Amino acid sequence: METILEQQRRLHEEKERIVEAMVKETLHKKSSNREQINSDQRTRKLLDKYMDDTSTLRDIYEDKDGLRKEEVQALSGPNEFQEFYARLKVIKDFHRKHPNEIAIPMSYDYERMDEERANPGEDNQTLVEFTDEEGYGKYLDLHECYDKYINLKSIEKIDYLTYLATFDQLFSIQKDRKNAEYRRYLELLLDYLQGYTRRLKPLLDISEELEKIKLDFDGQWEGATFPGWGKEATSALAHAGAHLDLSAFSSSEELASLGLDRLKSALMALGLKCGGTLEERALRLFSTKGVPMDQLDASLFAKSKSGKAGKKDNSGKQKDMAFLEAQVYFFAELLGEQRLATRENIQRKQARTDAEREDDEEEQYSDSDSDDDDNEVIYNPKNLPLGWDGKPIPYWLYKLHGLNITYSCEICGNQTYRGPKAFQRHFAEWRHAHGMRCLGIPNTAHFANVTLIEDALSLWEKLKEAKSSERWRPDTEEEFEDSTGNVVNKKVFEDLKRQGLL
Repeated sequence: METILEQQRRLHEEKERIVEAMVKETLHKKSSNREQINSDQRTRKLLDKYMDDTSTLRDIYEDKDGLRKEEVQALSGPNEFQEFYARLKVIKDFHRKHPNEIAIPMSYDYERMDEERANPGEDNQTLVEFTDEEGYGKYLDLHECYDKYINLKSIEKIDYLTYLATFDQLFSIQKDRKNAEYRRYLELLLDYLQGYTRRLKPLLDISEELEKIKLDFDGQWEGATFPGWGKEATSALAHAGAHLDLSAFSSSEELASLGLDRLKSALMALGLKCGGTLEERALRLFSTKGVPMDQLDASLFAKSKSGKAGKKDNSGKQKDMAFLEAQVYFFAELLGEQRLATRENIQRKQARTDAEREDDEEEQYSDSDSDDDDNEVIYNPKNLPLGWDGKPIPYWLYKLHGLNITYSCEICGNQTYRGPKAFQRHFAEWRHAHGMRCLGIPNTAHFANVTLIEDALSLWEKLKEAKSSERWRPDTEEEFEDSTGNVVNKKVFEDLKRQGLL
């Protein structure tokens, strides 16, 4: 029975009611994580409805079929009263045929939404599906991804707790192990993280975030700086530990002092030809210093690597796989809070018996369904951390573990850590390792307790200088014996020889 103008008026009214409902939903105080997620889900549904109404209104105003124009002309023509009584007759005929028809006003749905928001009941507590392990958005459930990961070939077998801490350290996996099976694992992990994020944060525009990730990734890929696929990764193809840092060498003669075997290992790691004399190998290896792998002469590569041709064939697949890793990095950073809570939850469960674990699950379930517990404000004037039971820990325990002391790490992006235990543990975590990698410094034991970027860089320079001073120098350390049996170094021997004193 609705005319086009009536549809237009109704859609405008509905859009105004949707905006008002979204404002009320945003201003409503949420006392628990469940309420926050449910509120975001309701807001997302309202937003989708608003976009649908806007799209319908746009089609009506464009009037491609001309029906709206005909209706306006009929109402404004010379027979407007005839049109009015004709429509009135249609309405009367409809109510005559349907005398018990109930008209539900538009305001009813939004008033009911206000009642549900003010008095949440059991029927509207679950608006989105989470597994039992996820605890309605509190934790991650990566068991399926973990099973897929430990079944990958040539991957170190780790426990689930270690996997939670290191699943985003994809840059540490060697490039030659990133095959089709590894790609399927990435797709499974990414599919879960995206789905979990959509359920947890429905208002986040994931498509827009992916576009930003794509732009950043393209820039890093072109500059060969993407973690795990840049110059360092290309230098360590198949031989772990064979990579040679050329920054400490200033000439091919210095490289020649390392010997045939070490130069061969470094050339094989780069996929270059490893034959020839000592001088040829040193010159070939030194020519790669500061030059991207894709700009090297194809004649330098070994035939088995097929030089640039082989690289171009796999460049598309490698870039797609690297982009999957970039998305995993983003979602791992976005879900950092849930990831930490998952690790703490797993550690807490492992330290408890089966009976205690069942009691804990029952308590958590009853707490989540209890309105009184959700609305209760915990008395915590000293802002102490919460324990496993959701209550502040004792103050003596807070002081015992040094949680009143905070540490800041500039390498981690000025991240703050509470207590010496968390501070010491963070040096082995992904955030610090990634920061050291961005600085071009290996995360070794030499840099323990170093948190400032300037200190780390100066220490790295000192270590490189010490390494260069310990390098064997043939001019001063190679020994020669003259005709009388005297032992001298190479430089003195050459000087005596030129002077004809031997």
